[in-house]
Amino acid sequence: MSSETFTTAMFLIAAIISAGVLINAVFPVIYTLSSSISSSSHNVDERLSTDVKIVTTYASSTGHTARIWLKNIGVGRVADNDIQRADVFLGGKGDFIRLTRAATLAEGTWKYEILEDANNYWDPGETLYIEAMTTKIPGKGEIVYFQFVLPSGLTRSTTFTASD
Repeated sequence: MSSETFTTAMFLIAAIISAGVLINAVFPVIYTLSSSISSSSHNVDERLSTDVKIVTTYASSTGHTARIWLKNIGVGRVADNDIQRADVFLGGKGDFIRLTRAATLAEGTWKYEILEDANNYWDPGETLYIEAMTTKIPGKGEIVYFQFVLPSGLTRSTTFTASD
């Protein structure tokens, strides 16, 4: 009888130790996985709540400038810092370049202004005005290509006709 008690006690101790080892091995993995899922969920929520529409465009072939107005039609606001890190592509269809953001307009650059801005965020309903300059803008009546890409991956592009 005492040998059965001893054996049962040994099995019980082994089971408790095994459970502790299993918990110590599995818990960190579950914790890491839950934080990854939470981070991914936040990123997806941010992308789904952000939406932008190109309202109108204008390009001058003689002045090598373009003006584009975009409206935030999503429910999320876009930080000024994200707009500064956005990519802007402009030029003829199949012959465009990525422009550099600058405070003053010069060849190969773009600048922006959030119209109706009160808080350094591009809030829902507000308009973003982009002015860009490049010699890649084609002649009058030819097709101009424009693309705007936020760091979150939101992309909007359009083609329109150059004037002047």
